[in-house]
Amino acid sequence: MLYFILKAAISGVIIAAISTVSKRYPGVGALIASLPLISVLGMIWLWRDRPNAANLADHAQATFWFVLPSLPMFLVIPAMLKSGANFWAALIAGCFLTIVLYSLMVWLGPRFGLRL
Repeated sequence: MLYFILKAAISGVIIAAISTVSKRYPGVGALIASLPLISVLGMIWLWRDRPNAANLADHAQATFWFVLPSLPMFLVIPAMLKSGANFWAALIAGCFLTIVLYSLMVWLGPRFGLRL
């Protein structure tokens, strides 16, 4: 249980740091957010819990393919906000688009030989 709390605390500190830095320096906050810190931590914890090279390789490869359908959200949200949309509407639209694209990835990926 202590290990779980440690993992949650480290992840929470990263998210809090991103939001705090972004208040003053949006670009720097975006840079930190774009770093695969959570993915790297996830791989470290996965390796610690189950040191299996094939399993970790599958995890890293699937992570790559799941990042792709999340990227359009970062174009939809600012476009909507700049056109005057409400924050919550833009966020919901971006999240909905991401869900649709994730669903397509899960459906199409295996048809092209991707192991997700």
